[in-house]
Amino acid sequence: MTNLAVLIARETARERRTLVRAAILASLVTAASVALLGLSGWFITAAALAGAAGAAAAMAFNYMLPSATIRLLAIVRTGARYGEALASHAAALGAVARVRPAIFRGVAALPIRQALAVTSGDVTARVVNDLTAIEHDLVRRSAGPAALSAMLSGGALAGIGGLLPAVIIAATAAGVLMLARLIVRPLAAHASAAQAHNGALKQRMSLLLESAPELRCFGLEQSAAAEIRREADALNAAQLACADVHARITLLHVAAIGGSAAAVFALTAPAGAPIAAMAVLAAAMTIDGLAPLIRRIAGRAEVACAHARLGDLLGEADTAAPMRFAAPTVAFEPDAAIAHGGRMAITGASGSGKTTLIESLLSLRSVKPRTAWLDGVDIAYVAPKTLRAAFAWLPQDAALISGTVRDNLLMADPAASDDALWAVLADAAMDARVLAMPDGLDTWVGENGERLSGGERRRIALARAYLRPAPWLLLDEPTESLDAETEAQVVRRLEERLRRTGQGLLLASHRSLPQGLCSQRRSVELA
Repeated sequence: MTNLAVLIARETARERRTLVRAAILASLVTAASVALLGLSGWFITAAALAGAAGAAAAMAFNYMLPSATIRLLAIVRTGARYGEALASHAAALGAVARVRPAIFRGVAALPIRQALAVTSGDVTARVVNDLTAIEHDLVRRSAGPAALSAMLSGGALAGIGGLLPAVIIAATAAGVLMLARLIVRPLAAHASAAQAHNGALKQRMSLLLESAPELRCFGLEQSAAAEIRREADALNAAQLACADVHARITLLHVAAIGGSAAAVFALTAPAGAPIAAMAVLAAAMTIDGLAPLIRRIAGRAEVACAHARLGDLLGEADTAAPMRFAAPTVAFEPDAAIAHGGRMAITGASGSGKTTLIESLLSLRSVKPRTAWLDGVDIAYVAPKTLRAAFAWLPQDAALISGTVRDNLLMADPAASDDALWAVLADAAMDARVLAMPDGLDTWVGENGERLSGGERRRIALARAYLRPAPWLLLDEPTESLDAETEAQVVRRLEERLRRTGQGLLLASHRSLPQGLCSQRRSVELA
């Protein structure tokens, strides 16, 4: 059993009482629906015959009890349907809501090679569309008991006209369910293709929208639109193939309703018009009551595809606390360790691998043995959590989340106080700018900080790195996008911070001013 299957089974078990309640109510809905339609057919036909027979027969006919029963059944069906919808959706939404964080943790914990092979559009398609498919399947969990209730109710009513009509209803129901399973077999491939094209379309749309100014500048809008159209056409073709299969299932269901009604009518006609009317309508409603179960059967291919795709993303959560070094040394040569509190500039031409080396220290890339050592231990054999606990990192292309200044800083330390936030902003020479913003720390920065300048985004990301408690600062181009005056201020405050905290510094930069903070150099040569 996959990790995802175990997770869903556990979360579904937590909703067992709600799902049982939904199943009971769904069974009550179908039983009431079959009885309501069958009794209505009998009542209308019998009342018409009584009226046609003359005043005496009409007066003798008991209108009150059947009409009261019909009203009661209508009330029961309406109330049970409302309760079943509430219970089934509450159970499904509750279970899936607890699955989503586990999926996110699985994505975040993917091995590097696997993570780089999955696009953001594909991940979005999996987390949104695939979890929606699983959610719909959970909502339909009550379809089986409801179908059984419909068959028992319909068989009982049709059985008043003889045993054979009840057998016909049961045989038709079984045949419909068996044929539905055969018809949906091609759906797995079509559903998988639709999901894949959906992810590719989202990814392509995202990439092209990010490049919209450049595309417009170079007159490539039509070419970009053609790319999107090709992906959209592929998705449309896969969705049409799925729709074709669903249409066949619907045709089968409708034909079964009409066929069962005709067969039952032929068998019960000798018993009289009222009995025949009751049996015919009960048969039709019984087969109609299979609709939720047929939809669940049709959706199983999509659910299986969703399980397979999400299973690839869901790794085992690593709940073990990272091993921490009190004052770890860092070395790029076995016998040349940099003591805690030391400072080294990582230099080299553009594209030489400075960023790759820094990301290797954080296990964000596949690490080759003898790349670096942490407290004398080759980082190729150190757990990623342990490596990441040793470094507070500023990436070269640091991203800001769509939120406030506070939201972005608290990513590094969710429990940090406002005083701590202002302190790191001051160290990044960004405190005065944030203080001047309309809402201070609660100012909205937009998607990836689009409301800020490049230099402001850089300094907020730098402040976020400062906020993370770690023995080493790992800064990749910390003064990129800054003018000379601001750069000097940032470097001066970084010097003050290093003296105050005793943190070590590993710095990758092509600018001479921040390099002046470092007493040691490591040159990275072009491969």
